[in-house]
Amino acid sequence: MEKEKNTFKKYTLFLWVCYLAAAALVFILFFSITKGKLGEMPSFKELENPQSLLASEVISRDKVVMGRYFRENRSYVSYDQLPPQLVNALIATEDVRFYKHSGIDLRGLFRVVKGILTGNSSTGGGSTISQQLAKMLFPRQEFESKSDLVLRKFKEWVIAVKLEKSYTKEEIITMYLNKYDFLNLAVGIKSAARIYFNTEPDSLQIHQAAMLVGMAKNSALFNPIRRPELTKDRRNVVLSQMRKYNYVTKQEYDSISALPLDVDYQKEDFKSGLAPYFREYLRVTMDAKKPDKSRYASWQQVKFKEDSVEWETNPLYGWCKKNFKPDGTNYDLYEDGLKIYTTIDSRMQQYAEQSVQNHLKLELQPAFERHLKRLRNRPFSNDMGPNEVNALLDLSMRQSERYRVLRAKGMNSGQIKKNFSEPVEMSVFTWQGTKDTIMTPMDSIRHYLSYFRSSFMAMDLETGQVRAYVGGPNYQHFMYDMVKGGKRQVGSTVKPFLYTLAMQNGLSPCTKVPNVKQQFILYDGTVWEARNSSPTDMDGKMVTLKWGLANSVNQISAWVMKQFNPQSVVDVMEKMGVYSRIDPVPSMFLGTSDITLYEMVGAYGTFANKGVYTQPIFVTHIEDKHGNVIATFRPERHDAIDEQTAYLMINLLRGVIDTGTGRRLRWHKEYGEIQGPIAGKTGTTQNHSDGWFMGITPQLVAGAWTGADLRSIRFDDISTGQGANMALPIWGHFIKKVYADKTLEYKPDHEFEKPMNFLINLDCDDDADVRQKPTEYDDFF
Repeated sequence: MEKEKNTFKKYTLFLWVCYLAAAALVFILFFSITKGKLGEMPSFKELENPQSLLASEVISRDKVVMGRYFRENRSYVSYDQLPPQLVNALIATEDVRFYKHSGIDLRGLFRVVKGILTGNSSTGGGSTISQQLAKMLFPRQEFESKSDLVLRKFKEWVIAVKLEKSYTKEEIITMYLNKYDFLNLAVGIKSAARIYFNTEPDSLQIHQAAMLVGMAKNSALFNPIRRPELTKDRRNVVLSQMRKYNYVTKQEYDSISALPLDVDYQKEDFKSGLAPYFREYLRVTMDAKKPDKSRYASWQQVKFKEDSVEWETNPLYGWCKKNFKPDGTNYDLYEDGLKIYTTIDSRMQQYAEQSVQNHLKLELQPAFERHLKRLRNRPFSNDMGPNEVNALLDLSMRQSERYRVLRAKGMNSGQIKKNFSEPVEMSVFTWQGTKDTIMTPMDSIRHYLSYFRSSFMAMDLETGQVRAYVGGPNYQHFMYDMVKGGKRQVGSTVKPFLYTLAMQNGLSPCTKVPNVKQQFILYDGTVWEARNSSPTDMDGKMVTLKWGLANSVNQISAWVMKQFNPQSVVDVMEKMGVYSRIDPVPSMFLGTSDITLYEMVGAYGTFANKGVYTQPIFVTHIEDKHGNVIATFRPERHDAIDEQTAYLMINLLRGVIDTGTGRRLRWHKEYGEIQGPIAGKTGTTQNHSDGWFMGITPQLVAGAWTGADLRSIRFDDISTGQGANMALPIWGHFIKKVYADKTLEYKPDHEFEKPMNFLINLDCDDDADVRQKPTEYDDFF
């Protein structure tokens, strides 16, 4: 008996020793894990501030999110923005005892241990929501062996417990839903709700919330876009869990589980959506680096100078590189969750995009398609020889992405040209939609070159805030931005700057001058003669400057130019915001210099702003991810011309609309019949390669440009190639839509304000504009 007692004591002691040894080993194991002895562990600081990459949002003036910049497309939501049904679905499915444990669920632990020992994965997982969050917040490396898996689980337990100590249950759920990757660029619940259901998280219905929670098991497997039936089955599993734990009734389950997925997929794509050209301009501008001359080729020195001026004078240019977070690092546009509040109005932006696309699709491109039938080497003009055409095609080929890829593969020029001449299957842009076809890559170059491009920008006169920005007709296929990035010859839209100089020096709209040919002796001794493009009833007669500008008569502009020197005109243009290089030569009044639409809109705004140049701006303020305002922006303003000169120019430009080349805005049924005061100017460049229109109302200034990618692709007749036909309709369509929108503050009943003590007679005693017979030539370049 005594022997049996001693044996029992020995076994008991042995068991206690084993137990204590095991407990000690577990303590040592967890202590070692906590101290990072068995691999890297997050610090207390990391636990208090877990890193989540947040997308920066581009927000319109009327609070519409137009786009995002991201590495992970995540936007933060708070707990009070999460609907109860979403939280209930998550708890019922992933961790029904979530509110009862402190990061580790012992029942789940036993299931995991049993599964590891038996190799049976069907026993279920034991990861709590806190553990899953730990795995998402602090991912390490991939593990393969069971021992590595066990060690990883231990680490997750430790992190989960620490998370439970650092955060409330509500904060953990919020972090989980903000962190999870729902696939298809839907990172976090806010992006998922928007991308899969086109809604906000707080508006999710039960069946929608259940689908998203179901995806949390394995987004790649339960993908509603690729596997809708499988995803629906998984959604119904979530609903059954909600029924099991009394979050929904049986009747609710029966009705909800029968519903379709109801997916309204909104593909996240930087090339689509509202204002893509503007969003790309904003991205490149804010993330720009300080110009380094060594990075520019010799032929890019002008661009280097312009970028250097932008860096010094434009606070938005390189903003992320110029500004620092509290920790001393630069702001990152793609992960710091900035909210960029822009000046763009989403309604006006839509009207602008519609106006550009409708004009090109329904009016201009069909006319050019008919014109193409008359060309020998389409889409190039008939005055282009075969060698010139081949040179341009070769240049376009070398600028293509396909050429770059083939060159990188080691192909020589001959092999690449052969590749470009072999038919392949491809999808190409048409105004009727993307078309699947078979053609050679060289023919596809001709195809895209045959499409006209247009750009448009509108600015609020009082604030300088840009309300609409359209860099081209379709960003997916024509990515080059012709508002801020591209420059083209401006044609007769440059003439108001010359007339401004005249008004400053004592002339008035009613001043009469001879409408005769004008000759200039150039610096090399040759004689250049300025003449009108077409005859008028007023040739050889005395006419007013108002009539001359209204009808864009070159001989009148030439007479004005002879009264002054070209550099004086350049000086006026620079004061009014034109920073592109202008050659000070007599022919400059024909608009041969290349200028951006952005510059022209800002400069024309000076006329309606009583002579004060107001720089067009795109952003009002920027907030950090916590909602703190970290930057504000206001336009640069300065006196450019005196108020009286500005009003005289408004009077001259109103004549363009009421009796001159822009009079279509008064009578055309589609884009005309516009009421209220309008001042403006049409412009057409040599050979009708570029069409322009600049229009001003008492509240808005806007401009439009239209042309092909190459100047040798154009209409051959001025009736269709002039600015009044190429660009003016876009402005007309836009302003009609704006005036029709009663939610906007822009109305046709405002007036241009006359300066105090203005005594100049503007009622010209001249019937020239009455005697001028309307012709098909509404614009003379």
